Parts: sequence; C-alpha cells; structure tokens
Amino acid sequence: MHRSYSLDVSAPLLRTQGYVDGRWVSAASVFPVLDPATGQEIARVADCGPAEAKQAVDAAYKAFHSWKQYTAKERSVLLRKWFDLLTLHKDDLAKLITFECGKPLRESLGEIAYSASFLEWFSEEARRVYGDIVPSPVKDRKILLLKQPVGVASVITPWNFPSAMITRKVGAALAAGCTVVVKPAEDTPLSALALAELAEQAGIPAGVFNVVPCSRETTPSVGQVLCTDPLVAKISFTGSTATGKVLLKMAADTVKKASMELGGHAPFIVFDSADVDKAVAGAMASKFRNSGQTCVCSNRFLVQSRIYDRFIDELGRAMDAELRLGHGSEPETTQGPLINTRAAEKVVHQISDAVSRGAKVLRGGKRLHGSFMEPTLLADVTAEMLCTKEETFGPLLPVIRFNTEEEALAIANASNVGLAGYFYSQDVSQIWRVAEALEVGIVGVNEGLLSTPEATFGGVKQSGLGREGSKYGIEEYLDVKYMCFGGLKP
Repeated sequence: MHRSYSLDVSAPLLRTQGYVDGRWVSAASVFPVLDPATGQEIARVADCGPAEAKQAVDAAYKAFHSWKQYTAKERSVLLRKWFDLLTLHKDDLAKLITFECGKPLRESLGEIAYSASFLEWFSEEARRVYGDIVPSPVKDRKILLLKQPVGVASVITPWNFPSAMITRKVGAALAAGCTVVVKPAEDTPLSALALAELAEQAGIPAGVFNVVPCSRETTPSVGQVLCTDPLVAKISFTGSTATGKVLLKMAADTVKKASMELGGHAPFIVFDSADVDKAVAGAMASKFRNSGQTCVCSNRFLVQSRIYDRFIDELGRAMDAELRLGHGSEPETTQGPLINTRAAEKVVHQISDAVSRGAKVLRGGKRLHGSFMEPTLLADVTAEMLCTKEETFGPLLPVIRFNTEEEALAIANASNVGLAGYFYSQDVSQIWRVAEALEVGIVGVNEGLLSTPEATFGGVKQSGLGREGSKYGIEEYLDVKYMCFGGLKP
C-alpha cells in the first residue's frame, strides 16, 4: 500500500464544478475529495451552498414547464442516448468510483453497468405511463384517470453507489417528465458530475438535470433548501434512517411527496435442508461486496444447529481463499477500504463488544492502516450483541446458532427496519412460509445478489417509503388526475 495511485480519467469526465441550468458553476469555496485507500486528495470540488441550491431549484422549476411537454418518445430517446454514453465511457466512470469510494475496479465496472441499466429501463418505461378509462355509472359522462409528472424532485444520494443511486432515481423522474436537483454525498461527488457531463452530451435540456455538490459542513443548509423550497414537489433520499427522519420532518411543512430508501439490517438464514456450498457462496457475495458497505448486505447470519459447524468451517475457508485486501485499482483486490476512519472504528467497536460478550473471532478481527478492516468471522454470537442490533456497514460476519424455524423468524423480525432478507432452504413448504413471514421488502431465496432494474427495491418498517426500479419506480414521480367529462348526450 506504499505505492502511489493516480486517477487517470479523460478530461471532460473529471468535473469539479456544480452543474446548474446547463452551466458549470463555481462556488465561494472548494472541498477536497479523498481516495479512501490512501487518504490522498484526488480533486477539489465546488462547495455549493444554499444560494446555488436555490438557483438549481429555480432552474429545474423553469425547465419542468417545457420538459413535461416533451412526448414520452422524445424523453425516451434522450434517456437512451444517456445510457449509450455511460456504456461507452464505462472504464473512466468505473475509475472515478474506485478512486472516490474505494471499491475494487471489477465492482465499479459492475456498478456502471447497473447504473446504466436504470437509464435503459426507464427510457423504455417512459412510453408505458398508462392512465385509465373507467366505466361511468351514468350515461352523460366519461371518467378518465390521467397520470402527470409531480414537478421538481430533490434527489439526495449516498456514497456507496455513487452512480447507480442517482440513475435509479433520476431515470424514473426524467422518464415521468419531472426535473431534478441532485445533491451527491460529499465523499463521492465526482461520479455525479460525470453523469451531468454525459447528460449534457446526450442532449438533455438545461435545467432538467442539476447537480449541487457540497461538503459535510454545508450539507445541512443545502438539504434544507432542497427539502423545504415550495417549488420542490418531491424528495427522494437514500441514506441512514436517522437522516431520513430529519428530511421527512423538513418536507412535512410543505407536504412534499417523499421516497425514502433507508437503513437495513438484513438477516441471512441457513436452514438444515440448505445446500451448504451454495449458502456459503451466497454469504460471501452478499456480505463482502463493497467491503460490506451496501444497504442490502447481510448483517446477521442465522444458521441451524445441525449444519452450523460445517457452514462456519466452509465459510472460513472461502474467506481465506477468495478475499484480498488492497487498493481498488489493483486487479487482484476484492476488498477495498471502508469509506473513512469513522466507518472502521464502528466495526472495531462492534467486534470488541461481541468478544466481551463471549463471541469467538475465527477470522480477521483487526483494523489495519487507514480505513482498511480485516474481513472478520465471529462464531457463538447472540442476539444481545451490538452487531446483531445495529447495521454494521463493514466486513463483519457474525453467526448465530438457532434450532427451529420459529426461533429464526423471531430473531430475524426483531428489528425496526426491514429492507432485504435472505435464506437458504430446499424445503418448498418452508420456502413459502419463510418468504411470506420475513418482514422485509426484498427476499432472496437461495440467492445472495438480488438487485436488478426490472424488480422493485425498497423496504418496510423504518427502512423507508416507496419503491425504486421496476414498473412501480416511475409511479413515485407521477400524480393521478381524475377528469370527469360531463354533459354528453347519450
């Protein structure tokens, strides 16, 4: 790790100013973007404040009045061009992700394909926003239900998928005829600004897609504008449950439509009937992608007594064989750094809490230099330990032993959040029972990687409101208007 790594990306894609009303704008100050693997500065980005945020909202509002008049076909064609450009520039876009968020290049390339897929999907869904003609109870009138775009959407996104979390929201919004103001996470603004550059190249009109990057310090004041300005009709946020609650309170004053994709605490249950080899492979994929920093990462592993020892043994061997720590740009790296030192400290705290309560460290357990964390396997974990009560967001895999299906479901559902859940079983009746009983919005049955634009993404309980992706994702950006056409001669 003593090598120096430099971000080598073609000039137009490495943007460091805000993007408002089709123009690149500077701010009074700048903030640094760091490579989390080395701590080195890779760029300085305009620190947009409330004034720039307000300009972006005004631009989006003005643009909305013309953008909503575009035909669905016209919007579809522009989104498709944007998709084509992401695909064309995938290598540079992936480098940006690796350098600003730390994930291995192979995963970053995967994210760009995933990110682009939402633009492709919603370019197709744009043309399928159907209303209804409803049979009238009386002869002299017709009943029509029309779908119309809600207006300006504020989009606030996290650092762990700095490209895909934008396109999953913005693809749907633009397809519906809405305009957007994006506030990317302060750790990862470069991916958002590269998307703006490609949106412009694709011909998306000025004011339709705006990006206001800002520092951690400026974020509250910018967030306030985006969640309270009366010209904003809708907010869409991905991030922590705590922040989501703050934004919802702000949005309440002007009764904005809100989509919230908040924290998860995914259970991963392995029943006695499971194919253990497949369960181990699923656990590896689900837990260690992005070094455990995804909101659908498995957080609590529940393994039935009869196969507990075998599962733990095979999992430990898989971790030894497959996981390699390093800078994301090194081809053999599978585990990059955590996003910052605070993230690493949280994992260390959860490990020491578990060990103090009787858990055994079977693999890893140590924090390395910077924000690197050894992938860690804990056995003899109980539901009293911190790692089973709060989301980890790091490469920690705690395994709880259980005896009955009822016990596993009770532990799995004893959480105030419910985004994803996973289980492995080959008993068909059990599969139906458990899939229906898990209190989550997304269930993986004998599968550890689930996300795809064709399916819904979203949670229950305090994991959020609304759904992204699928045919339902565009509905979040539409209002239904009832038109009664009366006075007709029967």
